[in-house]
Amino acid sequence: MALTFELIRPAPLSQRVRSRDGLIYMYRGMWIIGWMPPESGVWRYVYLTWTAATLVFGVIYLPVAFLTSYVLEFSSFAPSAFFTSLQVAINVYGSSFKSMITYIFMWRLSKTETLLDRLDERLQSDEDRQKIHHVVARSNYAFLIYTFIYNGFAISTFLSMVLSGSPPWAIYNPFIDWREGMLSLWAESIFEYIVMSIVVLQDQLADSYPLMYTLIFRAHLDVLKSHIRNLRMDPTKSEDENYQELVNCIMDHKLVLRCCNLVRPIIYRTIFVQFLLIGLVLGLTLLNIFFFSNFYQAVGSILFVLTILLQTFPFCYNCNLLIDDSDDLANAVFQSNWTEAEPRYKRTLVTFIQHVQQPIVFIAGGIFPISMNSNISVAKFAFSIITIVKQMNLAEKFQ
Repeated sequence: MALTFELIRPAPLSQRVRSRDGLIYMYRGMWIIGWMPPESGVWRYVYLTWTAATLVFGVIYLPVAFLTSYVLEFSSFAPSAFFTSLQVAINVYGSSFKSMITYIFMWRLSKTETLLDRLDERLQSDEDRQKIHHVVARSNYAFLIYTFIYNGFAISTFLSMVLSGSPPWAIYNPFIDWREGMLSLWAESIFEYIVMSIVVLQDQLADSYPLMYTLIFRAHLDVLKSHIRNLRMDPTKSEDENYQELVNCIMDHKLVLRCCNLVRPIIYRTIFVQFLLIGLVLGLTLLNIFFFSNFYQAVGSILFVLTILLQTFPFCYNCNLLIDDSDDLANAVFQSNWTEAEPRYKRTLVTFIQHVQQPIVFIAGGIFPISMNSNISVAKFAFSIITIVKQMNLAEKFQ
């Protein structure tokens, strides 16, 4: 176990670690799902066949199969099976969109890695490197948590539903009628679990990359703050050397902003879709837990609630911290040792202050800022659904 998950612990300073190492687990997941084909050779075409298969099943077949199942077999659904299926189905439509956006714009993630390599070259001390070592471990650890929770939901739902006598998500399958017997039920359930595992991994990748990248961005902002605090603190350096260090800090800040600008077009699309769905999906899931699920089915639904919360809350919280980091950066620049600097240094510093005072903000769909307030506002819709159902006794009527 120690060797398998060694990346979740900070590496010693004697070991060379780059910022992109914090994305190793994520890129392994992308390789498994078929998003990282070899550049050339016969195996590239073999791999692209797997890529096409995962995209067809995850992005096309599953959304269509859910809809077909509701049209053809709605009368045969038990309430718990219907809501277990519906809560996932709605999320699957969003997942299909998010997965395609992430896959199409993966070139932006690769370019961001190149800029992170340039920022790594600016690390000056063991303290700087220690910060990067810690964020690399934290990013890989975060992806591992996503993996356990997302797969825990799939496994728990599979077991609870099949042991209750029905397939996990009631996905339409023209080749297997699960009502024909126990063998057919297990065959259908295993097929659904395999397809759902593909979608779960695609969804996990689309949900986790914003958090992991912003964690790394924040670590480099922290390094930059340390460099700014040390400006003009070495009496042995000339004014030209001090000025060059200020310019280097400005260039580092621009690199961080360029990193944010590269991932911003992906983030504002994927998070916007999730914001549209989170309230509805949470509401249906809570409705299922409170009124229709037995104990074992409720366990799977609770894990599903955790996956929904992981899709937005950690990243939104990190966006709030990015805004705070921008404020801290502006304060660090103003409080640095500049009072006795030459006029050229002061003029450049004033310009730098004006730029760092603009916070790093991500906008969902180009409409509203991604923050905890926005996330809580859209999540409140879930409680509105529960209130409506209670007041109108819809749960009893549905049963």
